[in-house]
Parts: sequence; C-alpha cells; structure tokens
Amino acid sequence: MAPLQPPRRKDPLKRTPLPLLPPGQRSRAAHHLTAAAAEGRFALPRCAACGTFHFPVREACPDCLSARIEMVEAPEGATVLSQTTAEVPADNYFRERAPWRVGLVKMDAGPTALVHLHPEGIAGSRVRLVLMLDRAEQAVLYAGPEQKGADPMTDPQWREMTADPLHRRVLITDARSFAAPALVKALVEAGAREVRLGLPEAWKPFAAGKLTALPGVSVVPLDLGSERSVADHARDYGGKTEIVINTADHMRPGGALGGSITATRDAMEAVVFGPMRLAQALAPAMIGRGADGPTGAAAWVNLLSVHALAPSPALAGWSAAQAAALAWSHSLRADLAQGGVKLLNLFCGPTDSDWFQTWPQPRVGGSAVATAAVSGLKRGLEEMFVGDVAKDIQARLAANPKAVEREMRQG
Repeated sequence: MAPLQPPRRKDPLKRTPLPLLPPGQRSRAAHHLTAAAAEGRFALPRCAACGTFHFPVREACPDCLSARIEMVEAPEGATVLSQTTAEVPADNYFRERAPWRVGLVKMDAGPTALVHLHPEGIAGSRVRLVLMLDRAEQAVLYAGPEQKGADPMTDPQWREMTADPLHRRVLITDARSFAAPALVKALVEAGAREVRLGLPEAWKPFAAGKLTALPGVSVVPLDLGSERSVADHARDYGGKTEIVINTADHMRPGGALGGSITATRDAMEAVVFGPMRLAQALAPAMIGRGADGPTGAAAWVNLLSVHALAPSPALAGWSAAQAAALAWSHSLRADLAQGGVKLLNLFCGPTDSDWFQTWPQPRVGGSAVATAAVSGLKRGLEEMFVGDVAKDIQARLAANPKAVEREMRQG
C-alpha cells in the first residue's frame, strides 16, 4: 500500500460526506474488551477455573461452564486461516469505504476470530493482533504485520480507526503550557500539516521564535475565558481543525477548608468552562467533518491530572476542577462520537510546571506528555496514564480505591 499523501485543496462545490458509524451494539460483558482497547492493552477473557481463553466474551466458559471469567493479557500472535475482500458490504459504513478486508485467524491464545485484516495478511501468514476502538467506540480485532516496526498507516482500515496527526491541522489551546513546546515538536515530527498555538493575554511577553520557526507552526490569539475570542477563533479556523489538544490549566494549592474559593473558581473557569466554550464553538464542525476523507476531523485530547480520579486533600479545589473536567469530557466524548471523532484523556501526576516546583520527583515533563499524546492518537486510544505517579495511582485504584483515599491524606 502507498503511504498517505497530503490532502489536495478541497473543491467547495463537492459535498462533505455525512458521518456514518459501524454497528455499535455490544453486550455489557463485551465492554471488558472495550476497556482494554481504550487503554491499548491486548487482554482476552479467560476462564479462571480451567485457564482456557475464549473469544468473544461469554457469560460462562464454553469448555467447563464455569462463570468465573477474567480479563487477562494474552499472546498477540495469530495465523491467518482465510481472507476475503468485501466489495459491496451490506452495512452503509463499510459500503462507503469498500473494498474492506476481513479474515479468519487462529490466535496463539487458542480461539478463532474474525478480524479486520491488513493487506499483507494472506492465508497461512503470521500476524499480530491489536484490540482497537472503531469509529463507534467499540472494541474490534485488527490483524497487522507481525513485525512490530511495520507502519500500519499504509492501511486505510487502520487509519479509519485511529487519529494519526499525519497531514492534519492541530490546535494546542494554551501556548504557555509547560507541555506546549514539546507537543509542537512531536506533532511536527509526526507529520502534522499545521500546528496552531492559542495565546491568551497576548499583551504578556511570549517567546515564540523557536516554535514558529518550525514548518507549519503559528501562534494565534485564543483566550478560552473570553466568548468573543473563542467565537473569533471558531470563525477563522472552525473548518480547519482536525485535532484539538486542550492544555488549559490553573493549579493553586489549598485544602477544602483553608483553600481560596476564588482560586477554585478560577480553576473551574480555566479547566472546565473555558474548554466547554471552545467545544461548543468547534465541536459541531469537527463532528460534521468526521468523514471528510483520510485526514478529516479526528480527535480531541484533554491533558488532565490523575487527581481527577484520586483527589488530593492538599489540592482540594483544583482536584475538584479536574474531576469536573473529567465528568464533562465523558459527555463531550458521547457528542463527538456522533461524527466518529475520538476523545483521549491523558492523566498526569505532578508535572514540571511552575506550581509543582516544590513537589518531589518523579514529575512529568513536557516530552513525556508529547510522546504519550502522539502515541495515543496514532493508536486511537481513549485513556493514557503518563508518568510513574499516575500509573501507580491507576494500579492502586484498580486494586483498592478506599486504600488510595486514605493514603492520599498522608501525602
């Protein structure tokens, strides 16, 4: 397959294809696969009694009828048994994207499954399986080249299920974010067609020379606290934004009783209400352009703190704002899904931003955020935990959330 080419100038007389979604009905049990795919894990249901992997998810083990089913990391290898190319699929979503390749594979874990198949997959060949989220945000199996270094972006079916920045136009909401410089460089290296940095309070000094010297990078006025600024940006760039990376933040320390209510209000304004204004202005256009070719609108990324999941008593107001932003992001994801646009939440521990100067290491640097954001977009993920602290809290929340609540009191 040929590499993806830069998009040509769009003919204004041609209609923009309306977004269609693949079939999205799944059982509640099947969403165990969705949870794994959202985080980029390859986990399959396995019987806790006899140790047999099976697929799809069932209520009881087909071998021993035990109801003790657990999700376990599984071998990713498989052998293609047969393949076919659907030239005229029955479903409208696949019909518009035909021809579409599917295949039957025998997993190294044991089960046989129907998968979306890379063009190199032929009967008898070895493939590597990936659990992915399709445009309907449901878990599906994709079989790609066995070599991990192979570039799946040559396959239109892979591109359809991801949000790769290649040849797309990206907005970073706050140019002053600690992660902005690294994000710009990572996006340019990933082949982004254009990267715009939103600059609030343009009267304040901001050294943009090194960033704007990179190809396709520009700084534009954007203050998420101003409805006029957001409306002006949407008017100028509403149809020219394929990926939004929301880096807005306002961290101030303070407990539930001793913290400043004004600081909490400011945090809510920056972390919740500002992005909400931007979404109301930009998201409708992104939803409408979700099917606008291989470089159409693709994703919204939120940079959040892991304290949205595990509040810190020392950062009570800010943690509440982060939790509110997370709750709002779930609703935004539901709206964006109408156009097949993905939403990725990046959960970080303490960062290298100014307000965490006195916090002990390890802290998350901008390069780690940028690497995670680009990787998550290329893989079509919904949740990523960045840094040792965030990953540790994620693991401990899964094991015992009440213990985490008590441990957060101790700092």
